[in-house]
Amino acid sequence: MFFAFIAAYAGVLSLTLAFAALNLRHQREHGREVPSELAGVVEPERLARIEAYTRDGARLGMIERATSGVVTGVCLFAGPLVFYDRFIESIATTFAGRGVAFVLGLVLLSGIFGLPFSYYRSFVVEARHGFNRMSRGLFFADWLKGTGLSLVLVGLLSALAFWLVRALPGSWWLWVWLAFTGVSLALTFVAPYVIEPLFFRMEPLKIDALAGEVRALAERAGVHVRRVLQVDASRRSAHSNAYFTGLGRVKRVVLFDTLLSQMSHGEILAVLSHELGHWKKHHVLVRTLASFALSLVVAYVAFRAVSAPFVPGLVGASALSFPARLVVLAALASVLTFPLTPLGAAWSRHDEWQADRFAVELADCAPALASALAKLSRENLSNLHPHPLYAKFYYSHPPVTERIRALRHA
Repeated sequence: MFFAFIAAYAGVLSLTLAFAALNLRHQREHGREVPSELAGVVEPERLARIEAYTRDGARLGMIERATSGVVTGVCLFAGPLVFYDRFIESIATTFAGRGVAFVLGLVLLSGIFGLPFSYYRSFVVEARHGFNRMSRGLFFADWLKGTGLSLVLVGLLSALAFWLVRALPGSWWLWVWLAFTGVSLALTFVAPYVIEPLFFRMEPLKIDALAGEVRALAERAGVHVRRVLQVDASRRSAHSNAYFTGLGRVKRVVLFDTLLSQMSHGEILAVLSHELGHWKKHHVLVRTLASFALSLVVAYVAFRAVSAPFVPGLVGASALSFPARLVVLAALASVLTFPLTPLGAAWSRHDEWQADRFAVELADCAPALASALAKLSRENLSNLHPHPLYAKFYYSHPPVTERIRALRHA
C-alpha cells in the first residue's frame, strides 16, 4: 500500500501541474485574440497586459503547487512526519496537549512555507501589473494578524476536539462534528464585526443615492439590508469586488472602493442583483447544509479508519500517534477525492448561471450586468482564454465570454 499511495499521490500532483501547463499553453496560443464579446472593451494594449499577468500568475502558481506537493510528499513518505510525530510526543505529556501541539506546529509551518510565495505574488507579480498597493509593513502586519488568529482559533478548536476524543471514545465523531458546526455558524455572525475590521476599514457608503438604490433593490428580492458599507480595499490591491454578508433576511452589503471607482451605479446594482440571486435561490444555504452533511460523513469515516492497522503503513511507518494518523487519512482523502473536483466546479457554475438569470428577471439588467462583467475582466486582467478542459475541471464560474454571450441573448 505504501508504494501504491506514493504512485497515486504523484499521479494527482502530476495531473494538477499538467492541467495548469495545458491552460497556460492555450492562453499563450490564443491570448492575442480579443473575444468578440469584449470587442471595444479590451484594447490590444490591455490584452497584452492580460496575457502577461496570466502568464506570470500561472507560472508562480505552478511553482508553488509543485514545491508544496514535493515538500508534502517528502514529509509524508520519507520520514519527516514520523520524526515530527516523535518530537511532539517528547515535549507534550497529555493526549490533548500532544494533539494541540501537533496541529499548531503544522499551522505555523504551513504559514511560514507560504510566506515567500505570498510576498513574491504581492511585491513582484501583483506590483509588476499595477495591482499591489500594500506597503511591506502592512503586508507583514496582515500576515502576523492572520497567522496569530489562525493559531488561536485552531488551538482552541483542536483542544476541544482532542478532549472530546479522549472523553467520549465511542462517539467523539458526532460531538466533534457538532462543535465544529457550531463554531462555523458562530463565526458567520461574528466575523463581519470582529475579524474583518482587523484587516479592513469599513464605513457607511458615502454615495447616499446609491445606498438607497441598493436597499430598494434588496427589498424587491425580499432581503432587508441593515447597512451598505464601503471598504478600503484599495489600501492593499486594485482588484475589485462586492458581496453580501449575514444569515437570514438581514444582510450587510460591502462594496470595494475600487469597484465604486470603476463602475456606474447601474452596473453595481446589476452585480448586486446577481449576488441576491444566490440568496434567493438558496445557493448559500444549500451549500452550507451540504458541507455540514459532508463533514459529518468525514468525521464518521475518520472515526472508523483512524485506528486501522494499515494507516501507518501508508507512509512506511510502524506506528503513528492519533493526530499523525489523521494527517495521513487527510492526505489519502485528497488523493481519492481529486476525480470529484469537476463535479463541485460544475455545481458552482450551475449556481452562477441561475444567479445571472435571476438578476435579469429581478432588475432587467442584462446589458448592465454584461457591461459589469466585461469591466471586471478588463480591470482585473482576467484570463479571457481558459482551456475548455481546464475550465470544466476547475472553474467555479463560467468563463466570462460565455456569461456575456448569454446575457446579450437574454
